Amino acid sequence: MRRIFFLFIAMMIALTACSIPQKQQISVEDFGIKPNQKQNYSTELKNLIQYLEKNKGKQAITIIFPKGRYDFYEENAFIKEYYISNHDQVNPKKVAFALENLENITIDGQGSDFIFHGRMIPFSIIKGKNIRLKDLSIDFEIPALRQLKITQIDKKNNEAIAEIYPKGNYEIEKGKLKILGEGYHIFPNNAMPFQANKRLAYKRSDVGFNPKSITEIAPNTFKIKDWEQIALSEVGERFVLRSWGRPTPGIFVSESKDTYFQNVTVHYAEGMGLLAQMSENLFLDHFSVALRGDNDPRFFTTQADATHFSACKGVIISKNGLYEGMADDAINIHGTYLRILKKIDSNTLQAQYMHPQAWGFKWGEKGDKVQFVESEKMELIGNGTLRIENIKAVDQPTEKGAKIFEITFNKEVPSEITEKGKFGIENLTWTPKVVFENNTIRNNRARGSLFSTPKSVICQNNLFDHTHGAAILLAGDCNGWFETGASKDVVIRNNTFINALTSQYQFTNAIISIYPEIPKLEQQKKFFHSGIVIENNRFETFDKPLLYAKSVDGLIFRNNTIIHNQEFPAFHWNQHAFFFEKVKNVKILNNHFDEKIDFNQDILLKYTNPSDVQLK
Repeated sequence: MRRIFFLFIAMMIALTACSIPQKQQISVEDFGIKPNQKQNYSTELKNLIQYLEKNKGKQAITIIFPKGRYDFYEENAFIKEYYISNHDQVNPKKVAFALENLENITIDGQGSDFIFHGRMIPFSIIKGKNIRLKDLSIDFEIPALRQLKITQIDKKNNEAIAEIYPKGNYEIEKGKLKILGEGYHIFPNNAMPFQANKRLAYKRSDVGFNPKSITEIAPNTFKIKDWEQIALSEVGERFVLRSWGRPTPGIFVSESKDTYFQNVTVHYAEGMGLLAQMSENLFLDHFSVALRGDNDPRFFTTQADATHFSACKGVIISKNGLYEGMADDAINIHGTYLRILKKIDSNTLQAQYMHPQAWGFKWGEKGDKVQFVESEKMELIGNGTLRIENIKAVDQPTEKGAKIFEITFNKEVPSEITEKGKFGIENLTWTPKVVFENNTIRNNRARGSLFSTPKSVICQNNLFDHTHGAAILLAGDCNGWFETGASKDVVIRNNTFINALTSQYQFTNAIISIYPEIPKLEQQKKFFHSGIVIENNRFETFDKPLLYAKSVDGLIFRNNTIIHNQEFPAFHWNQHAFFFEKVKNVKILNNHFDEKIDFNQDILLKYTNPSDVQLK
């Protein structure tokens, strides 16, 4: 079956290539854009994109940027109204490369650095087909994130001396540090603590940045007084200062088909590196969210996830990437549950986006297949799926900016659904197959990879190196994040996990955490996840928890190697190699442990019959 899947992908790529019309190659120098000038090319870029719009459908066009540095500013940039999943819904937005309604376009940076200024979206790809970005990097001249390097510590007086990087662009206002961007400012309120080796600090996650006072004692050098982190710090540590804002991603893809990224690196974005929503077929090869090499003085990259795919379909292939220093996950794939508000009639419901960072964009179309879930038990409602006959926004003229939809289905909705309960709708059409392979994920906050799709997921040959929380999470939540959905076919194989879980975050009960949010688990009768195989992986760990699973029917953990080390003291509250809550048909087979395992002590069962767990 998996061989057929890969043959299908190869055939689809070949057919796409054959369907491209005759190619044309143009240089940006023809539009007055030249490398290494450090001037604003936003106006010239607009002229280039207008040329592409006029030539749409006539031929495939490759735009060449001769290797060098190119600068783009908010002044004269595109102004767009975008509603971007899992970001701050603040409009309008400034955009440099606004690639809308285009086909068969390749932007070839030839190894160039694209430097952006202000709070803008570097690239948007909207309703595109066969759009390709290759051989370029994205960075910002003045990032909103900054880091403090601790150079001296006086623990007796609770004082420290620190240097800020990047230098400049700050003020001290009433004893508080004010970070100045290009056209904005922030007062950072939390920090990510890093050791001098660029690994996040042991047992310190999401620390507050709330010193009693900050005093400038020399340019870019501060005395920090009365901050609880001083007592825990060492000289050489860095604190990456941040807020919780997510104004803009580095690349935004929406309602597009067949989008390719090759040798593209995002060095910084004040949101996610790449956010794709309601799009079909995305291919990432050597796409990275990474520092500028091992000697880069920065310790941080993106303010949130490196890559994030919301309500996409077809296939997502992400391979050969490097993801490091980001403030959230390397990859997160999910849909979005709508909460049912009321029944209009037997075939029609009113439903709403619930999370404050996920609304305003298309949720579904006529013909889409959907299913219903009871939120607090995360159980499916009804005997099958329905299809959308009609969907329209209630609170806006169109889906743009909408939170509430009226949806009519081809059949009567399940009678169990009432306005008094908590129920959600999941769109099954907009769910992808996933291949995530040969990637390196290291030194990042929170988790490594999240996969929430009922279609096949292959996660293989990756290196998870010091993720601060869990390395892999299979979630599902119709209560807080409202991110779908149940995993049905997941293979996690031939990966290496090195000392994950050096701190704790939400959903991080083990190195691999299968953790749907189920408030009333004890009442659940139908299992949520199924069909999960974890095999031939290598776990190098200083602590106990390897695998946590909740509400799973069909889980295999086999032929894995577990090696313990002493890099950090064990500390996790979960001191069981395996912790299972409400599971069935679980097999733990033929694994190699360097330390003797006592299954009576190292497996914890809750709401689970021991006969449902096979050990060998």
